[in-house]
Amino acid sequence: MKTTVLGILFSGLLIAATPPLHAEQYKIGIVNPNALVESSPQYEDVRKDLEAEFDRRNQDLISKQKQLKKLEDKLATDGAVMSTDEVQRLEQDIRTHRRNLNRVRDEYREDLNLRRTEEFNKLLKQVSEVVHQVAEQENFDIILSQGVVYASKRVDMTKNVLDRLIEQYKQNKK
Repeated sequence: MKTTVLGILFSGLLIAATPPLHAEQYKIGIVNPNALVESSPQYEDVRKDLEAEFDRRNQDLISKQKQLKKLEDKLATDGAVMSTDEVQRLEQDIRTHRRNLNRVRDEYREDLNLRRTEEFNKLLKQVSEVVHQVAEQENFDIILSQGVVYASKRVDMTKNVLDRLIEQYKQNKK
């Protein structure tokens, strides 16, 4: 019992001797990663590259939609004067074109989403690296990004990171 009392007393003295920690001792920063990504020139390059990469497939998709529309219009306008066999063949053609169009559209969307996700993740990684660089350079102790309800402009370092991203972009373009 004597040991327990001495232990408690000693712990109390240690706690009393320890200076209190105040939030003022820490430098805290806030970033908005979505704003950084969407405002960065790298994002615009990625968007343009993906657009160029998928342009041919998009044009092919549009062409297939036009072909299907022509077949449907032909059935609507000429169906009454066509023979039963011709109408059945045309309806079968329309179903085949529609299935093909849906398959091509689904593949296009899936491939585009995969590539967009790949590129977005690369860009997020770059943003994260720049956030770390800025945080270390400006001696931040903690950087928060999501789940922040309010942050004053004093702790929001989004612009600093965006400026660094723009600087890196310009250096890479030289």
